[in-house]
Amino acid sequence: MGDLRINRPRFRRIASLRPPELTAADIPGLGHNGGPPLDHIPEWGTGGIGNYFLWRAASEAAFKKVPVETAIRRARKAEALGLTYREYQLEILERGRFLQVTDTVRIAEIKAKRSQP
Repeated sequence: MGDLRINRPRFRRIASLRPPELTAADIPGLGHNGGPPLDHIPEWGTGGIGNYFLWRAASEAAFKKVPVETAIRRARKAEALGLTYREYQLEILERGRFLQVTDTVRIAEIKAKRSQP
């Protein structure tokens, strides 16, 4: 048979494996998993995760199961009242009542919540 290594090209070491702008401080240490930085604030805030994902799924389901015609009618009504569709829909889901033009106090409260962080 013979030695198969005769016809192989010689292994050449690459002069520089790292880009020159990369320093030792830029390379994560041993055991680093490449996760998010420690000052990252997740979507659910600084507290515990609790039932965040259950709440989010239920909230999305509440908005998705409205028929198209009803959603269009509510969007027009919300626009006439100066609210967003989401604000108008939340009022229906939370309080169980449809806002009217005469409900100026409640509409003002909803609009005041917009400016709060």
